[in-house]
This record gives sequence, C-alpha cells and structure tokens, in this order.
Amino acid sequence: MQALETRNLTLSYGERNIIEALNLNIPRGKITVFIGSNGSGKSTLLRSLARLLKPKEGAILLEGESIAKRSTKEVAKRLAILPQGPTAPEGLTIQQLVKQGRYPYQNWLQQWSEEDEQMVAKALAATQLTELANRSVDSLSGGQRQRAWIAMTLAQGTETILLDEPTTYLDMSHQIEILDLLYELNEMEQRTIVMVLHDLNLACRYAHHIVAVHNQTVVAEGAPEEILTTDLVRTVFDMDCQITLDPLYGTPMCIPYSKCRIGSGSVKTKEKAVAMS
Repeated sequence: MQALETRNLTLSYGERNIIEALNLNIPRGKITVFIGSNGSGKSTLLRSLARLLKPKEGAILLEGESIAKRSTKEVAKRLAILPQGPTAPEGLTIQQLVKQGRYPYQNWLQQWSEEDEQMVAKALAATQLTELANRSVDSLSGGQRQRAWIAMTLAQGTETILLDEPTTYLDMSHQIEILDLLYELNEMEQRTIVMVLHDLNLACRYAHHIVAVHNQTVVAEGAPEEILTTDLVRTVFDMDCQITLDPLYGTPMCIPYSKCRIGSGSVKTKEKAVAMS
C-alpha cells in the first residue's frame, strides 16, 4: 500500500487548472521530493495531499482510503504538514509550540496525558531542542526555528510528514542541518517524508523518489539516478546543463550553463565552456 495516492486529480484556483488528471503514488517509508519551476504546482499539490485544498476532480487516498471521508482529527493523526514560512505568536516558547502538535489527541474527555508529555519530550530530543525548550520561538536563529516547527510536526506522531520548502531562507549549513535531520528520521523511524525543494542537487542527495512537476502534470518520477537527465532539466526548467556525479555521495549533480567568470576575469559563454571540457 502506498502512503498517499492521487487518482485523476485536478486542482484549480478559480477557473485556472494547476494540476490536471494526475495519477501519482507516494511510496511508504521513503523520502519523496517534488521539483519544478516556480508556479508549476508543486506547493499546490502538496497542500492538496494534506487536504488543505479541495480537488476540482478526482480523489486523494491516504493509506488506501479517501482522505475526504476522514475527519480532520483522524487525518491529523496520520499526516502532518509544515507549510512554507510558518509564524508563531510573539513570545511563544518552543515547548508551547511543540505541544500544539498534540492537539489532534485532545478532547473534552481526554486532556493532557503522560503519552502527550512523552511525545513532546521525544520530539524536542530528536530535534536537539531540549535545552532550549523555554526559549521563545522568535528569539531563535533560522535553523533553530525551523527545527522547532519540525518538532511540532513530530509531536503529532504521524507516519507521514509533508514539508513545503523547509530549507527556504536558510543558509547552506542550516539547509544541510535540516535535511540531515529529516533523513535520520526516515532512516531510524521509517517516516514517509514528502518535500518541495528548489535545489536539484540537494533533492538528488536526499531523495529516494523524485517527482518532477511541469505543465500541470508529472513529467517524470523515480529514483534520482533514473530520471535526472539534461533533457528533463531542459523540459522542466528551460535550462541547459551537464549532469555529473556528486564526488562525495555519487548522486546526480546538475551543473547549469551560464555566462560565468573563468580564470582571470574573462567571461566564457556556454559554447566556450563546452569546448574546454
């Protein structure tokens, strides 16, 4: 059984279709990354998988059952989403934020429990935030803040986590920090991770499964080494490049052509760079 599936899914804003008649399978227990140009529909597709956007046509299945037929709390016990650029009320502490991840388990009969306390403590430990738990979220660095939000999603205790551009606005070291954390969660706990990423090389390094979105549909999906080609990059991003291997990890690495400085200040065009290679 797949973690998530779409069947003839069409998504729209007003009269404009963003995704049309899409059939897609998200493998369970793997890291899946959506790639595509700005405005291609990656984030729209991710939001629909979390039931934040109602399909115009078609269906979304969560663990084999229609997500539309499940209650909001039932969905929240199985699937967590971290949107792009989340914000917290001023003065909210990390611990208070992470506790919000336990909301789906609260009702008038069942208030805060020992299990809730344990799940919050586990989420703080996994994101290395235990010692910072009483710090306000707005006082944190970008990487720490993103880890706090990820801790909140972990506290939900869901098998599947969706993240919309989790590395946006982070410097390189914090990007690697966040992606390493997600990779470890997948390796150690077999969490199904679905992300939108802009950096092709990081997508290839961390993903088991890549989904390339273009022209209102998925044009390719599969393991990075199987689908990332110069033709795919040209189709999806309208960009010429060379595909080589990451010297450290052996995953596909995209080197885009551009006018660039080579040597002592001279400008080499794509054609000259190719001639030199």
